[in-house]
Amino acid sequence: MAEASLLEFPCDFPLKIIGIQQPGYAQSILEVVKRHAPDYDGAEMEMRPSSKGKYLSLTCTIVATSRSQLDSLYQALCDHPMVVKVL
Repeated sequence: MAEASLLEFPCDFPLKIIGIQQPGYAQSILEVVKRHAPDYDGAEMEMRPSSKGKYLSLTCTIVATSRSQLDSLYQALCDHPMVVKVL
């Protein structure tokens, strides 16, 4: 039996990706997001540094087309060496 989803696809789905602020971090994360959501416009990525500047939070709102797309994207982000947490 297929797992029921509370989401109706396609839908706008925000992802918050938190990592250590370092050169290439945002670009590297954008490449992962675009691999799973090719139509994502990187210019819409929101960047917010932590109060002490150690971490950088990136918010990407993609148009999610399926649960499997989201699962694959979450897994790729969680496996990324620069990522601390994905919300």
